[in-house]
Amino acid sequence: MRKRATAKEVAEAAGVSKWTVIRAFTPGASITDASRQKVLQAAEALNYSPNLLARSLATNTTHQVAVFVDDFANPHKLPVLERLTKRLQAEGLLAVLVNINHHFDHVHALINADQRQFDAVILFGTAFREETLSDRRLHPGLPPMFVLARDSQIPGVPAIACDAELALGEIVDYLFDKGYRRPGFMTGAKTLSTALGRRQHYLNFWHRKGVESVVELTARKYSAEAGAEAVRAYLSATSPASRIDVLMCENDILALGAMDVTRSEFGLRVPRDLAVVGFDNIELGAAHAYGLTSYEQPAEEMINMTVEMITGKRAAETAILAGRLVPRLSA
Repeated sequence: MRKRATAKEVAEAAGVSKWTVIRAFTPGASITDASRQKVLQAAEALNYSPNLLARSLATNTTHQVAVFVDDFANPHKLPVLERLTKRLQAEGLLAVLVNINHHFDHVHALINADQRQFDAVILFGTAFREETLSDRRLHPGLPPMFVLARDSQIPGVPAIACDAELALGEIVDYLFDKGYRRPGFMTGAKTLSTALGRRQHYLNFWHRKGVESVVELTARKYSAEAGAEAVRAYLSATSPASRIDVLMCENDILALGAMDVTRSEFGLRVPRDLAVVGFDNIELGAAHAYGLTSYEQPAEEMINMTVEMITGKRAAETAILAGRLVPRLSA
């Protein structure tokens, strides 16, 4: 194999110093346009690319960002991850996906992120707890953390999220105006659900409308199968006269599972017998087979803000943004 060209060789070919070569490949470094062009031409001729590991040792930055994810069943995650990684790469940052699970929890992931000297950590929809930071295995000086698409009550950890209170207020107003009066709400796994705040806002807004009773269903995880399972159990145990007339699901994949069982196993019509609402506005929900009424998070804006905070173009502080209700045929 051909030997990798060095900065010294590029410097000799361009007739400049080695430090001029380094500055030419360092964003924001002071260097004249003429010198930069000489270096780039010599680098292209020698097929040279800078050694990022060496640069990271010199600058104390790695241009790598860890993205923690602990829920892969939600189809909303993939398109957001695609946009997020694309945006990070446009800033010269490499995203490293970290799977948070029973064998590799948040503490282990943070230790690893610190050891690898990541420039930042994005907690993407993960159920991160404040007490995790007090774990004795962690030490001060962890990479800056940002919570994306979920609320954060942790001091010093900004959240960039959709305004859950505004969203659920719009949803309940819409459903109330449609004439629904027997609401239900389906949560996902409790460990993930609590930080979303959607359940509590839903209950509060119905109470303000004078509707005191809101039936609560719990799915064991965020999946269509779990949503179907929860609705199956509820409909089997409840007489038609006592059933809810509208079910708000914490996300779209739960709602799609609920719709499938409602129609195929119980012969109920959506929305005439049971209306269903989701959250996230995933592509499948818009399909003719579902026509799911949902709420869309401002993903693009949230991603842009997160990356701007990481790169120092915006102050690192919590930002709560408005989404939009997307009415369709299911409610």
